[in-house]
Amino acid sequence: MATDVDFIAYVIEQAGLGARLTHRRMFGEYALYVDEKVVAFACDNSLFVKPSAAATRLTPHLPQRSPYPGAKDYPVADELLDDPDRLRTLLLETARLMPVPKVKRANSSGKAKKT
Repeated sequence: MATDVDFIAYVIEQAGLGARLTHRRMFGEYALYVDEKVVAFACDNSLFVKPSAAATRLTPHLPQRSPYPGAKDYPVADELLDDPDRLRTLLLETARLMPVPKVKRANSSGKAKKT
């Protein structure tokens, strides 16, 4: 079952991060970004936060499961959707720990190329 765009809108509203929290559709599901860093995935209308020291420290009690077949387990942050302050803190702290995205440069044809 693919994630509803209404679920994404709800997550964004609850997080209260404005334009800092964005999303991109990926294979019928969504990746969520804070300041262009992937911090979570929305799969089957559940919020899976990237495993990190922030998740371990701030929300050690969250259940863990695989967001899609073959993936490692991720903390499932659905219960934080009712606690916007904790959700926002978790997303911001996760973003702080994630690497800066690599800059894409144009190749000779003018198309962006991954580096």
